[in-house]
Amino acid sequence: MAFDPHDLPAEVERFLVDRHLATFTVLTNGVLHTTPVGFSWDREVAMARVITWSGSIKVKRIEAAAGPVAVTLCQLDGGRWLTLEGTATVTADPDRCADAIARYTERYQAPRQDRGADRRAIEVQVTRLLGRA
Repeated sequence: MAFDPHDLPAEVERFLVDRHLATFTVLTNGVLHTTPVGFSWDREVAMARVITWSGSIKVKRIEAAAGPVAVTLCQLDGGRWLTLEGTATVTADPDRCADAIARYTERYQAPRQDRGADRRAIEVQVTRLLGRA
């Protein structure tokens, strides 16, 4: 089932804030890269955020592209699953990274490592959700 990210049913919203890990997939230059991640959901702006660091493959691929890059985030729990589709950009802005860290900490726990100036946040502007929550 497809969902409008700006008008989600309550059970979908709950599934997006419960503690679940996800996979993050980015396609650049015809090559897929998938990695496990935690992410936070910002319902006000239909955005998912992933905290990471400057040396990660996902950051390097997104930054090497000209403009926003199509990505997916997919979380699952038994028969419940959601795939978030959208475009990703990377930010090193300290305030935006701090916001992403705070949201990650609320959903999961504080990051194990302080990345300092290497901290990056991937911001995914979600255009569509698919799944069954």
